[in-house]
Amino acid sequence: MTVMAIDYGDAHTGVAISDPTGFLAGSATTIHSRKAEVVLEELTRLVRTHNVDELVMGFPRNMDGTEGPRAQLYRDFADRVAQATGLTPVLWDERRTTVDAHRILFDSGKNAKKRKQTVDAVAASLILEGYLDFKRRQRG
Repeated sequence: MTVMAIDYGDAHTGVAISDPTGFLAGSATTIHSRKAEVVLEELTRLVRTHNVDELVMGFPRNMDGTEGPRAQLYRDFADRVAQATGLTPVLWDERRTTVDAHRILFDSGKNAKKRKQTVDAVAASLILEGYLDFKRRQRG
């Protein structure tokens, strides 16, 4: 079961795709576009190319667990993703993923410019890893 994680953003959308077993996070990429139509088109292409079975999408929450100010925007985009791909994304708490992604890239020696180019893909990988861990715990 291949799972794809989406870290949706205004200008950059990170995507991470698991291995075919749905056990490990595999490839990650970034879609560089501010246009939702372009992002949807690329997400749909990735779903088909990688035979994705399940989608998980980062969902903004405040640190106290309440929905963030952008929650409805993300719900609306998730609906559009479902229409475009035929797969309904699971909305996944994305608190701290971008902060953690920046830290990981900084610790690995990436300069600010390189971090900006890849932080969304790393954040998507963190979302994917968290979701895959959750699924493993549910099974075990």
